[in-house]
Amino acid sequence: MFAFPMQLLFILFSGVGLAAVIPEPVLMERARGSFRLRGEVNIFVPTGNEQLLTHARFLSRHLEGIPDLNLTIQRYSPGQALPSRGIVLAIDPEGSVAERYILEAGSRRILIKGDDAAGVFYGIQTLRQLLPYELETGLAEQSLSNVRVRGVYIEDYPQFSYRGMHLDVGRHFFDVEFIKKYLDLMALHKMNHFHWHLTEDQGWRLEIKKYPLLTEVGAWRKETLIGHGSRPPFEFDGTPYGGYYTQDDVREIVAYAAERHITVIPEIEMPGHATAALAAYPELGCTGGPYEVETRWGIFEDAFCAGNDYTFEFLENVLLEVIDLFPSQYIHIGGDEVLKNRWKECPRCQARIKDEGLADEEELQSYFIRRIGDFLLSKDRLMIGWDEILEGGLAPNATVMSWRGVQGGIEAARLGHDVIMTPVSHCYFDFYQADPATQPLAIGGFLTLRQVYTFNPIPPQLTPDQAKHILGGQGNVWTEYIPTADHVEYMAFPRAIALAEVLWTPRQKHDYDRFLKRLSDHKKRLDALNVNYFRP
Repeated sequence: MFAFPMQLLFILFSGVGLAAVIPEPVLMERARGSFRLRGEVNIFVPTGNEQLLTHARFLSRHLEGIPDLNLTIQRYSPGQALPSRGIVLAIDPEGSVAERYILEAGSRRILIKGDDAAGVFYGIQTLRQLLPYELETGLAEQSLSNVRVRGVYIEDYPQFSYRGMHLDVGRHFFDVEFIKKYLDLMALHKMNHFHWHLTEDQGWRLEIKKYPLLTEVGAWRKETLIGHGSRPPFEFDGTPYGGYYTQDDVREIVAYAAERHITVIPEIEMPGHATAALAAYPELGCTGGPYEVETRWGIFEDAFCAGNDYTFEFLENVLLEVIDLFPSQYIHIGGDEVLKNRWKECPRCQARIKDEGLADEEELQSYFIRRIGDFLLSKDRLMIGWDEILEGGLAPNATVMSWRGVQGGIEAARLGHDVIMTPVSHCYFDFYQADPATQPLAIGGFLTLRQVYTFNPIPPQLTPDQAKHILGGQGNVWTEYIPTADHVEYMAFPRAIALAEVLWTPRQKHDYDRFLKRLSDHKKRLDALNVNYFRP
């Protein structure tokens, strides 16, 4: 890597029109010449590497809007010298840093060389941002007849291995096409984990073959709250609402994400936030029901019965189908906001506490989480849960998502557990981002773009060894008050873009004013992609 003064770097890549790259690369400097995208141009990929062939096709589709360009994908032997002309995709045989890439553009060649296939893909995303934003529309325009990539050398790699975005589809449902658009926007900004919140009190959204009532009953509510959930008396719209993803839908989305080097992490909520499942199978609750899918927002009394062995049989069967659908190493089990009054009143739960030698309901929750964690571990999967899983003792091999602040993450890291930081203070994109009087109804809170950009996932209280357990961070989009896809985009962007830079770019290069200048140019690309982002 070149050692280059930070101030001089900024002057150089501002001068060559590269300032709109987001996240900002680790190193970026001007080079001689420029590559002209005109006439016959080959994209070269190494023989036998199907991932890079997929990436070449991705790039080819992006460039097809240039009217006088004729692209051809060609193969080359990975044991020979790299082609000296055209666009060359390559793997560095000596590369050892996950997701790292080098992008070199000159008059004869654009070379994107990654330490792995993900690195090559992210190099393509950077090249994409060096090209005219009009190409995002996919429409041939005469104004694009002389497209050039100015000479540049970029060396780049992420600071955190986990760079995530979350989407709650339990409160409101979003179709497959929008999920794909969400993934596309994540990929453009080098985000690599999609946390898909699939089950809630207000709707179960995942087809489970063994338990069809989960979607026949649990995916539908009779109506939805109007107004804010904290302001009774409550009013409802009287309109049935629901939807779910078939297993074929899930496979399609998982494959689509994988092509973009995004891991899809499913969340199946337990033991709380389970009313939709209980409405379908009331024997899983402490009281036996009757239950109905919730029509308003909040935290509810009923949970899966921790004293009933059938509860665990049911959840293990559900998780077996989840594991079959999702290749992710991680399975998210929720674990948050469990009201334990039903457990206190339930003879079976109290018997479980006595039989297992547990102190109280807090330890009963820990027993529940540990039992599920052990089952996942037996299937070579790891468990993630919200920071409440710390209560009563943390399950072995569990990863903690610290959301109520950073303290849960600090505690988990000190115990030697991996952590994903997603505190409400910086990462909850369902919060207001401007004066509430000027904004659509939201859950509450206030989180500006500047606040997101100041986020540091590594708390200063941790030692260097403890800090190694901080895998990264995640932006959360809870949808109680976000009923449409356009509204999701409005709440997520550009805050998700700020988070992407926080998690990718070295902290010493973070500069909010420079970020805003690049974002101003980048918004033209968002416009071309038809993103309904927040405009202050």
